[in-house]
Amino acid sequence: MLAGVAALALAGCTGDGGPSVNAKAMKALSPQTLALISEKGMTKDSPIVVRIFKEESELEVWKETTSGDYALLKTYPICRWSGELGPKVKEGDRQAPEGFYTITPGQMNPNSSYYLSFNLGFPNAYDRAWGRTGAHLMVHGDCSSAGCYAMTDEQIQEIFALGRESFQGGQRAFQVQAYPFHMTADNLARHRNNPNLAFWRMLKEGSDTFEVTRQLPKVDVCGRRYVFNATPADPNARFDPNAPCPEFTQPGGLGEAIAARKATDQQRIASASMPAAPVKTGKDGGMNQVFLAKLANPQAKAPGSLPAVVKPPGSDYGVDTNEPAPAESIALATAAQVPTAADVPLPLARPVDAPAAVAPQLAAAAGETSLFGRPAPAPTAQVASLDPAVVPAPAAPASGESSGGLLASVNRLLGRSEAPAEPVAPAAAPSSSPSGFAAIGNWLTGKSAEPAPAPAIPAAAPADVPVPPARPAAPRAAAPAAASQTHANRAVPQAAPSASVSTPAPLAAVAPAQGAASSGSPLPGASIMSTGTFSSSSAIQ
Repeated sequence: MLAGVAALALAGCTGDGGPSVNAKAMKALSPQTLALISEKGMTKDSPIVVRIFKEESELEVWKETTSGDYALLKTYPICRWSGELGPKVKEGDRQAPEGFYTITPGQMNPNSSYYLSFNLGFPNAYDRAWGRTGAHLMVHGDCSSAGCYAMTDEQIQEIFALGRESFQGGQRAFQVQAYPFHMTADNLARHRNNPNLAFWRMLKEGSDTFEVTRQLPKVDVCGRRYVFNATPADPNARFDPNAPCPEFTQPGGLGEAIAARKATDQQRIASASMPAAPVKTGKDGGMNQVFLAKLANPQAKAPGSLPAVVKPPGSDYGVDTNEPAPAESIALATAAQVPTAADVPLPLARPVDAPAAVAPQLAAAAGETSLFGRPAPAPTAQVASLDPAVVPAPAAPASGESSGGLLASVNRLLGRSEAPAEPVAPAAAPSSSPSGFAAIGNWLTGKSAEPAPAPAIPAAAPADVPVPPARPAAPRAAAPAAASQTHANRAVPQAAPSASVSTPAPLAAVAPAQGAASSGSPLPGASIMSTGTFSSSSAIQ
C-alpha cells in the first residue's frame, strides 16, 4: 500500500512540468484541517462517516476519536443537489439518492470530469430489492448536479483527502448516510403529508442508532427494509433483501432506546400544529445559503470558488457568477415553493357559436332568390353537402299558410279562398316546389305541377308544442377532403408560461455527461482499486 502511494507521489508531475491527473488526488490536508483534527482528539488516518442532509444542503464528516466514539469533524455546505426530497427511483429522474451507502477505495475517482469524486454505489441492496435504477451517482466538485451531491472543487479536494487518509489508516470502506433532512421529530412532523414519510422513519432508525451509540451502524437489508445492528437469532439464518426478515436481536438497550424515540416521533407527528411542508417545491434541488449569498454578491466569502455559470434552484437558466445574480433568481431559490405547470391534460378548445357567415353560405348554396327577393330554399342535395352541425333546423310554416307560400299569397290578393293545405312535417318540406312565375303560370292554366320526388328522409313525429332548434355547433375548419383528420389537429390552448423548472442544458463549464472520462489523456491511476493502489479505469465521474 505504501509503495503504491509513494509511486503516485513520485509521479506527481508530467513530462511537460504540469501536474498529473493524480496530483490533486494526493494533495495533503491543509494545516488548518490537521489542527482541527488534533483539537477534536482524532488522528489524520482515523475512520470517517459521511452524513448528507438535502433540505439543509449540508454534508458532515464525522471521524473516530481516540476514545473510540465518532464525533463531528466538519460541516460542508453543499453547493448544489438536484431533484426533490425523496429517494432516487429510476434513471433520469434527477433524484439524488437517500439511504445507506458503502464507499470502497475502488469507488474513489481522481480522474473525474468534475474535478474529484467518489461513487455512492447506487443502487445498493435495498434499492435493487425495490427495482430502482440508475448509475454513476456521485459526490463531486464543479457545483453542478443531475442526481448528485455537488460541492466546490476546494471542498471535494478536502473530503476526498479525508477518505484517502482513512483508507491509508486501515478503514476498508466508509459509510455515507444520505437523509432528506436532519432526522428530528419536528422535521418529520413538518413533512407528515409526504408519501415518503414511512421510508424516512425507517431511515431515522439508522440515524438514531448512530446518534445513540456513536458507533458505525451495521446495516443489513431484509424484507425490503433496512435493519440496523441486527444479528439473526438462528446462526444459520441470513438477511435476504427479498425474503422476510428472520428473527433477530440487537445489542442490549439499543432496541428500547430506538423504540422510545419512535414513540416520541409518533406523538409529535400526531399532535403537530405547524404548517405541513410542500411535497414538491418545484425548484429542482437546493443550494446552501452561503452559496446563494455569493451569487447575490460575488465578493462574499464562500468555501471554494464557483464555476463561471451556475443554475440556481428554481431558475430555468444559469447565471454569471462574476456579477450579481438577478434578484428574481435569488427569490426563487430561497422560496419554499415555486409555481409549476399542472400535471393534467390540457382541455380542448371551447366550441363557439356558428359564425354569421353561415346564412350567406346557405343562400349562396341555393343559387337563386324568390319573386320578392327572399332567399329561396337551398336544394336538398346542396344543403346535405354542408356540415349538418352548422345548418339550422327548417322553420315550420306559419299558421294559415300552405307550403306553397307564393301561391297562397296570390290567392289572397285575388280574393279567392283556398282550403287549408294538409300540415306538412318539417322534415318533408318541399325543397323542390315550383316557385316564382312558374307557379303562377301553372295556376292560371289549371295545370298541376307534380313536385319532384325528394330524397327519402325519415319524418319526425309532430310535436304538440314548437320545439326550439338545436343550438348549432362550430363549423369545421377543415375542407371536406380533410374530414378524416384526427382530433390532434384541433387548436388547443397552451398553458401560460410558469416558473416550473426544466432540465438544465449542459453548461459550457461542465462536462457533457456524467460518468464521462476526462478530456485529457487517461493516465495510470485513474481510480483507487484498493488501499493505496489505483487503476486506469475512468468510467465514473
